[in-house]
Order: sequence, then structure tokens, then C-alpha cells
Amino acid sequence: MSNRLALEASPYLRQHADNPVDWYPWGEEAFARAREANLPIHLSVGYAACHWCHVMAHESFEDPQIAQLLNERFVNIKVDRQERPDVDDVYQKVVQLMGQSGGWPLTVFLTPQREPFFGGTYFPPRDRYGRPGFGQLVIALSEAWKQQDRNLLSNVEQFKLGFSELDQQVLRQPAPPQGDLPRMAAGALAGHTDPVHGGLKGAPKFPNPNCLDLMLRVAARTREPALFDALRVTLDGMGAGGIYDHLGGGFARYSVDERWAVPHFEKMLYDNGQLVRLYADAYRLTGRSWWRRIFEETIGYVLRDLAHPQGGFFASEDADSEGEEGRFYLWTPAQVHAVLSPVDADFACRGLGIIEQGNFEGARSVPHRAVELDAAGQARLDALRAVLFSERARRVRPGRDENIITSWNGLMIEGLCAAYQATGTESYLQAARAAADFIAAQLTMPDRGVYRAWRDGSARVPGFLDDYAVLANALLDLYESCFEARYLARAIELADRMLADFWDDGFYFTPAGGDVLVHRPRAPFDHAWPSGNSSALFALSRLHELIGSVPYRERAEHVIRALEGAAARNAFGFSHLLAAIDFAQQGPSSVVFAGSLPAVLPLVEPVHRAYLPARVLALAEHVPIGAGRTPVGGQPAAYVCRNQTCQAPVTAPAALLPLIFAGE
Repeated sequence: MSNRLALEASPYLRQHADNPVDWYPWGEEAFARAREANLPIHLSVGYAACHWCHVMAHESFEDPQIAQLLNERFVNIKVDRQERPDVDDVYQKVVQLMGQSGGWPLTVFLTPQREPFFGGTYFPPRDRYGRPGFGQLVIALSEAWKQQDRNLLSNVEQFKLGFSELDQQVLRQPAPPQGDLPRMAAGALAGHTDPVHGGLKGAPKFPNPNCLDLMLRVAARTREPALFDALRVTLDGMGAGGIYDHLGGGFARYSVDERWAVPHFEKMLYDNGQLVRLYADAYRLTGRSWWRRIFEETIGYVLRDLAHPQGGFFASEDADSEGEEGRFYLWTPAQVHAVLSPVDADFACRGLGIIEQGNFEGARSVPHRAVELDAAGQARLDALRAVLFSERARRVRPGRDENIITSWNGLMIEGLCAAYQATGTESYLQAARAAADFIAAQLTMPDRGVYRAWRDGSARVPGFLDDYAVLANALLDLYESCFEARYLARAIELADRMLADFWDDGFYFTPAGGDVLVHRPRAPFDHAWPSGNSSALFALSRLHELIGSVPYRERAEHVIRALEGAAARNAFGFSHLLAAIDFAQQGPSSVVFAGSLPAVLPLVEPVHRAYLPARVLALAEHVPIGAGRTPVGGQPAAYVCRNQTCQAPVTAPAALLPLIFAGE
């Protein structure tokens, strides 16, 4: 018999609808039940593509004995962290305060007033891996609650104090040392890069696109060889490794080893959107054709497998299929020989590293770029990859999380715009516009705010700071790609809403008047996606350059002053903020085009193709600084401006880039 989660829109919650656990969704019904019965709350947070969430569900939440214990002793609440990142952020701090690293599944035990008293991540059903068995833990915590154990009650008070202390520790960091803070941070990240395989040293190994973006920005202006080396070895390593899908395109969540060889196979929209942008920007800077191939194949994956027919993008694909991690992606030589001729099969196995002993469980291999090939060899392998891809398509696909999440779609729009500007491929621009228009149609609230998530015709949960901020930046990228004024107007509207709803001596993650939690989070740190604070700083800084709004500049400067001390001491956790600081401090160029579309496009194209991280673009008729900026002698003209002051116009495309670079 299904539980209450069967009525929820979230794919993750629905995955648990047939558990014997008497689950509640997050909401007043559950809290009222806990208060009335004086029962503690068992809170479980995860997401649809989370492998270890599936493992704990199978081992514990499908176990009738453990379910009976939970149902008798707790009110059980399931939360999809993609829908409610605010709830996740608050209770992840419990695990951090206990000296653990956090992650998913997140398991936290609360009072009926939602105050935490114990937490952890994955627990096995019985004592294992040095972790207590979940059944034993449930009994021990339940008995402690019944007895009002002094240690348990002390934990409640300590966690409540710890929430605010964690935020204040960030805000109270002393002023950073004098100097070029983004450059120093980029150098530190390069110094921690694995010189052989790329990525930050150690395993598991994550792409960390925010860190790489910071290094790319600083490398473009300083030309430091160490930064280029760190970027090259990392982008090459990821693109050659098994973390990249060499048959279908797109990146998995992370690699379990230091060589990028064996991935954790789930594919997340936020990773792929950011990595498309990163590779497209690196291609703009270097012209390296292999990096273009990677971002174009990744876009192909997203448009093929994650796109809603009306334009938005789904959240993720699972690691598992047919109950087994990675089954969809793995190959043996025998499977390749069953599809190709003996000669072609041997060649494909050599090129993709598919070997008899395998590099994964069951003597199976994760395809990767095993050898360097000349142009003819690569063309031959590409043809064979296409055959293997068609054969793989006959397999049972991993499950897909069909949530459409505003901020994650914003990251994909940014990636598509970077790819369009780098290549001029019109389909990338059309896909970005379709996604933005989907959000406008389906995820816009009646009061012009944004919803967090949409699925099956239903938008739900008011948006958080990152939804507003990332979407604002995505719309600015889209405006700079096609110069359609409505995208600029909506970005301004979102920035104004950020300041009205999320600002109170700094940005908070949740809106004023939103769901009351035990702690109102600021969420200043980057995770696998950029933080709301850093994205808001980018949006305000860019809009100030475009429209000259003093309040935008003042709020941006406030964010920098509040967080740059913490950023100086934690480049990894604040890499996107450091990139925004770099943008603000470089004196960005405003390039204003005078003339009509499409007549101005010959002037726009070289600016699009170049990697210019500290610039904004506009049509003169759309921005205040464009007043009085007109074509010259009937020809479209470009004006390069800094600090709201413009130089003499140019009409020749070849003259424009030298003028921009001269001011950097």
C-alpha cells in the first residue's frame, strides 16, 4: 500500500511511495503529528539520482522490521534536496558540527519543534563500515528521547548555537591581505592540482568547474604558465577519462579514483551546464579543437536526453539501471565483438580501453580515450562509436529525474550561450531561448517571482536566492547573445526582487516571509554549483555596468566586503565569489553597439568569439550609456566604454578587439 509520498510531484519522493515506512512530506501535517504525539522526527534528505540514497532505501526503508521501528517511534519525513535546498542546507550543518563531511542521504533526528539532536549520512542496516546499524541507532535515539536524556537535550542547544556561529565565522573573517586576491587564490588552486591527471589532488575527484573557471579568468589576464598547465591537464584528463561518456557525451558526477577513470555514473544537469561553459570558454581562449568537440558532444547529450519537448531541461539521470550501478555504460570485449567485425571490434576496444580484465566490477570496462589517434584513426573510431552508441541505446536506460529546476536550467542556459558565442551555432542559441521561455511560461509566479521546480505541469516551492541570481545571469548571457530587450528587462526585474526579498544587511538564501526554519541560512559557500551570494554579486556587478545603477554597485561592494576575508582563506569554497570579485575589480569593458540587427552582427561576432571574461555587451538603444551613441556615416559602430565613459567609435570589426584588449 502506498504512503503519502505517492501524491507528491517529486520523483525522489515518489521513489519511496511504496516503502513500508509511514513517510510524510515536509510540512505542517508532519509537524502537528509530532507535537500531538510528542514523537521525535526522523528526517531523511536525498535526491533521485543519488546512488547511496537508493542503497539505504533498499537496505533500511524497505526492511519491514526497521520500518516498524521507525513508524512506532518517530514521525518520518522525506525531503527532496532539489526541491528544498534550504532544508538541506540547515540540517547539513548538523553533520558538519558533528565533525563529519556531510552528503546524501542525509539522516537527522529532530524534536517536534524541528530542532536537531543527532545526525549523519548513510547508515547500514546492521553495524558495518565502522558505522552503527540503523536499526540499533533508531532504538537508542528513541529511548534517549523518551527519557529526555541530558546529553540529547544538550545537543539541541549546542546545535542551535552552532548554526549562527557557523554563519558568523564566515562574516567575521578578518580583512584579506593586500594584493590581487583572485590571482593569489587561482595560484593556490593550481598548486593543489594533480600534475599528472589534473583536478584537485586525491580521490574521489570532482570536476569543480567553479575553481577551474577562476583559474581560466586569471590565466587569461596574467598569462601565468602554472595556471595554463593546471587547466590543460585537468580539461584533458576529464575529457579522456571515464567520467566523460565517450559514446553519448556528457559528464558523470565524479570519479571514484584519482585518474578520472571510473565514474559514479549519475549525470547532473548542473555539472554539464557548467562544464559546457568551461570548455567553451577554454576553447575561446585557446582554439583547442578537442575541447570544442567535448562541449559540443555534451550539448548533444543534454538536448537528446535531458530536454523537455517544450524547452526546459530535466535535472539528472541515475547511476543505476536494472538495479545495478553503471550497467548501462559498461562494456566487455565480447559485447563489442557481437556488434562489430573482428577487425573493427579490436580497433574499437583498443581506442576505448575495453579490456578482458576490465576496470570495473565483473570484468567490465568504462570506455575512455585509451590511445592518441591521428585524424584518420579518430574518424574511424567515431564511426564505430556511433554503432556502439546505437547498440547501447537498446539497453534499459537509467531512471531520469524529470524535475525542471530554475537555477540548474540557468546554468545550462549559460553554457549554451557560451557555446553559441564561441561557435556561432544557431541551434545552441535557440535551445537557450527555448529554456528561458519555458521558465518564463511555467516557473513564473503570479507576482513575477520564480518557482524553484516544475514537473508534469505543476510548479512548486518559491524560488531561493540561487534561482533568482543564476537565472538573472543566464538571461544576461542570453541578452548578450541575441540582444532581445525582454531578457535584459527580466534580469533587472529579478535583481530588484533579490534585493527586496533576500537582502537584510547581506543576502540570505531564503526569502523574507518564506517557510520558517530553525535557522535562516545565508549559504555563502559554493557547492557543486555556484552559491546564491556569488551569483547575485555577478548579476549586480554586470547590471551596474549596463545600466549604471548605484544601488546595485553598493550592494555588490557590501557582499565583497562581507565575504572576501573568508574567500581569502578558502579559495575552494568561494571560487565563484572570487571570480565575481575579479570581474568587479578589473574595470569591465562595456561594448555598446549602435545600429540595427542584423547589421551590427559583423561587429558583434569577433567579440563573441574571443574570451573576454570582464566585459558586458548591449545595443545602444537598450541601455542608458547608449544615449547619443549612433552609427557613423550610416555604418554600424561599436563604442568601448569603461566607468560609464566611452572611447571614439569604431566601424571596422578588425579594430574592435585591439581596442578592448588595450584597456585590460
